[in-house]
Amino acid sequence: MDPVQKKIEDLREELTKHNYNYYVLDNPVIPDYEFDMKLKELQELEARHPEFYDVTSPTVRVGGMITKNFETVVHEYRMYSLDNSYSKEELEDWEKRIQRILGDASVEFVCELKYDGASISLFYEEGELVRGVTRGDGFQGDDVTNNVKTIRSVPLRLQGDYPEKFHIRGEIILPREGFAKMNRERVEAGEDPYMNPRNTASGSLKLQDNSEVAKRPLDCLLYSIAGENLDFRTQFEGLEKARSWGFKVPTVAKLCHSTGEVMDFVNYWDVHRHELPYETDGVVIKVNNIAQQEELGYTAKAPRWAMAYKFKAEQVSTVLNSISYQVGRTGAITPVANLEPVLLAGTTVKRASLHNADQIEKLDVREGDTVFVEKGGEIIPKIIRVDFTRRDPDSVPTAYITHCPECGTELIRKEGEAQHYCPNYYGCPPQITGRIQHFISRKAMDIEGLGSETVELLYKEGLIENYADLYLLKKEQIVPLERMADKSAENLIAGIEKSKEIPFERVLYALGIRFVGETVAKKLAKAYISVDALKEATPEDLVSVDEIGIKIAESVAEFFRNENNLEIVERLRSYGVQMEISPEKLQGRTDTLKGLTFVVSGVFEILSRNDLKKHIEDNGGKVASSISSKTSYVVAGDNMGPSKREKAEKLGIPIISEHDFLEMIP
Repeated sequence: MDPVQKKIEDLREELTKHNYNYYVLDNPVIPDYEFDMKLKELQELEARHPEFYDVTSPTVRVGGMITKNFETVVHEYRMYSLDNSYSKEELEDWEKRIQRILGDASVEFVCELKYDGASISLFYEEGELVRGVTRGDGFQGDDVTNNVKTIRSVPLRLQGDYPEKFHIRGEIILPREGFAKMNRERVEAGEDPYMNPRNTASGSLKLQDNSEVAKRPLDCLLYSIAGENLDFRTQFEGLEKARSWGFKVPTVAKLCHSTGEVMDFVNYWDVHRHELPYETDGVVIKVNNIAQQEELGYTAKAPRWAMAYKFKAEQVSTVLNSISYQVGRTGAITPVANLEPVLLAGTTVKRASLHNADQIEKLDVREGDTVFVEKGGEIIPKIIRVDFTRRDPDSVPTAYITHCPECGTELIRKEGEAQHYCPNYYGCPPQITGRIQHFISRKAMDIEGLGSETVELLYKEGLIENYADLYLLKKEQIVPLERMADKSAENLIAGIEKSKEIPFERVLYALGIRFVGETVAKKLAKAYISVDALKEATPEDLVSVDEIGIKIAESVAEFFRNENNLEIVERLRSYGVQMEISPEKLQGRTDTLKGLTFVVSGVFEILSRNDLKKHIEDNGGKVASSISSKTSYVVAGDNMGPSKREKAEKLGIPIISEHDFLEMIP
């Protein structure tokens, strides 16, 4: 080997080891100065000999790359949210639900601290870090690989016996000490301090210059592995494996055999959490056995096998100065409490949602009251009660508004609904701009160069009245506008043009049909293929689609009965917006399994569980997570849950193998 190459590789190996000792094990064996000198030597050698470049070199952590736009990446394994609990009783109810599904099987739990940071998914292949992606909406996130590589506790190359490919999830955090140091430096430089570590960590991942990210003392704590054919059978074993591969996995995780033991863990850390070097807002409890996790499955939003126990939220009191009313894109009216600014859980709170008229009446909240505010789930401020001992004796009850604060139209409140609505759908300005802002949003048409303020400006100047008008905009109309220039106008027009490539299911979501979120839009797109078929569907037709209830069905049918909506949809089609699933996506789809419902359980040889489910859906079948009398077949692999097998046999549902299933499809 070339002596220079050997010197470079020896330095890389030595620095990687020191890096691991310092940032993962918290056990440095050489002084910082010596480490810095060795790193400098390596940088100089690599600069003189670019032929020996290596993407996993410790020098990449210094930064030096600029990312103008962060690419959107679809998660191979969805990043779910967690259901929350706030009491022992709620945990016990959760355990009972689990036990009903698993039958008599004994259940162990793993308790881990809930780290308060920015969620991240790291993908490794052949032991090297390939990609780091933010959580985003759980289905897709931003590729922030270059920024993640600057975080010293994230291994660029793994050690030990790791899988060929896998994803590992965790939180990017800012430890308390590092956050305090950053703020001291900002104050000394005459800048405003950052408000809290979580938001600062999240914002750091989106900095364009990763040398700036490298200066921030970010850390990465890992807690979950996703992939196929992983060599462990329990969550606890997975944590130990990850630690052995070089990941920073906190050692406080504990194996528990009952909710009593879980509560002991919760109660201990509720008291001692402030002694930790990082912030935590609760405990995550997971079923330990991976096979049991698979048997329990998922709801539309969260795994059934995990629960977050949230520590009691911080509360503060302040004065409610006034109540104002916001109009949403659907016309829904939301009352907002305007508060005397107060510091709460690391952020200054000036406003809190009052939800609806019933909530105002229930709390008997009035302008001028002293109120107690907390962050629901430590995120959204809410008023929880009024300090009646400090109420002005002359105060009068809050009278909910009767007319829209924006257009003056009399409000309506439908039977069985909590919110009031402004029915002036096509004439109320916030509804019009709100629908356009929804249309351009990232989860919908994702139009770069066009933000909420620009939408307001375009509407105010009379250039757009609905989202179809966006496709008629010309550069010369935009350039004269405030805060606009040639380049920004070009970017806006280019972003609108690029949105024509957005697939039909996202276009359907972008239309802003009431009650049609991302998941519902995907199900409707898959079931009807095109907008033409969808607009002909009756509510009775629509409810036959999986998870589509009568409320959604009636809303969709009502949307397509409206002549204005139909005209806008036709205009969008004429401008090139996708109004049907592309032929490429339809390729290979059949109706072979139409009307059949499958439950997939166990570990398979030929296909992954995800591929199996995709084959079912691509051939017109439905995948369910639990067995019922409506189940047509159970596709069983190794380690199928015994309670599922017992239930299938009891209901007389055929249990087929992976090979049997593959013979059913073309």
